[in-house]
Amino acid sequence: MVKKQKTLILDSDLSKAQAWEGSVSLDNDLMLSDCINKAPMPQDPRKMTFILIGLCTKGQLRYRIDDKEQVINEGDILIVSEHQVIDEYKPSPTMEGLCIMMSVNFFHEIIKSVHDVSSLFVFARTQPVLKLEQRECDAFKEFFYVIKKKINDTNHHFRKDLIRTLLLAMFYDVGNIIYRGRNFDEIQIPSEKLFTRFLRLVQLNCKRERRVSWYAQQLCISPKYLSLVVKRISGRTALEWIENYVTMELRVALKNSARSIKEIAEDMNFPNQSFLGKYFKEHVGMTPSEYRKS
Repeated sequence: MVKKQKTLILDSDLSKAQAWEGSVSLDNDLMLSDCINKAPMPQDPRKMTFILIGLCTKGQLRYRIDDKEQVINEGDILIVSEHQVIDEYKPSPTMEGLCIMMSVNFFHEIIKSVHDVSSLFVFARTQPVLKLEQRECDAFKEFFYVIKKKINDTNHHFRKDLIRTLLLAMFYDVGNIIYRGRNFDEIQIPSEKLFTRFLRLVQLNCKRERRVSWYAQQLCISPKYLSLVVKRISGRTALEWIENYVTMELRVALKNSARSIKEIAEDMNFPNQSFLGKYFKEHVGMTPSEYRKS
């Protein structure tokens, strides 16, 4: 008996998407395209390494996301998160759409302080396609083209901060669509409620606590069970979520305050400045001083 060879799943590459026709980019963090029908799509499975939000404005397209077929029609929004696997991209001949791609760090940097929106986006993993009302379609298009215009306005002194603010406003709208589409209060299952409580705890305590066991204790469950639930709901481990929020807090502190690295280390409950430096370089790829100057 001949065994069927498994298909190699490669990581997606945001930098390649930035070269698409009609696309505009903000550093290595954000890409917008309104010519998605002209984009060269891979023929093999790809694991997402960034966040994708797309609106189908004409025609239809089909994807397989995590081995489940999704049909996106005109007026539908598609949300694909990191670690999800997309395959079998099949657009109709008349398909047109708008596409926003952003790095995971940039996404979480924007929504890190807005708990309800961040958890809603996680729950979109189980329902990645949602039907928009006409007013919601119009609002998405308005946000898209304003953000695109601001990306091109390279002389604007507050360009990146302004784009973050516009994206956050758009995320509130998208989060409301997810909320409405899920009938959230009625159908949220116990494991999802647990995950929501975990995220809230991390947001409130990540400056002082980085241990999975501490968060499990607050939730009156074992660390093993917490890790299992978080991984199943979000595709990321509990430790990855904690590290993500800690890293985001460090990024913000380094970029938006005049405090010394030693003071930041004390505020974030690191034993010393050297320990913070090793932690930051491991997760970001550069030292705190290098990041502050970048």
